[in-house]
Amino acid sequence: MYQLEEETEADWWEVEALYDLCFSPGRTALSSYRLRDGVPTVAALCLVMREDGNLVGAIRYWPVEVGGEDVLLLGPVAVHPTHQGEGLGGLLINESLAEARRQGWERVLLVGDAPYYKRFGFWKLEGVEMPPPTNPDRILGLELKAGAWKGVTGKVTKAAGA
Repeated sequence: MYQLEEETEADWWEVEALYDLCFSPGRTALSSYRLRDGVPTVAALCLVMREDGNLVGAIRYWPVEVGGEDVLLLGPVAVHPTHQGEGLGGLLINESLAEARRQGWERVLLVGDAPYYKRFGFWKLEGVEMPPPTNPDRILGLELKAGAWKGVTGKVTKAAGA
């Protein structure tokens, strides 16, 4: 039986180890990490999934801005290799997006594979620029409120005050 709960400070390094396992330690060199450096996560949306006390999945969110508008940056999301293919990544994404909607967030951004994320409603964003080097075809968005991405363009920057 899986338990889904909010990530705590005590989970931090275990989650980092899972991300290293799934993405390699070099993941922190990616451009999206420059937007996360020194910025606290949106803690209520960062979830861990455990089975019998063992970490099997995690998802994190960070605040960013695009054109002066608040945006959630989704990622990373990871599932332990021994549990991949069980739908746990989708569960983490769906549960956290539902909570983001309840909290009043309007739009979400991620850098990822469109074929995977389109099933959650994400599409390729036009006019939104991640720090280089980022493939523009991998910049995806989702509206949690209808029309939330309309007219929102520009460079992705750290959230104000971060």
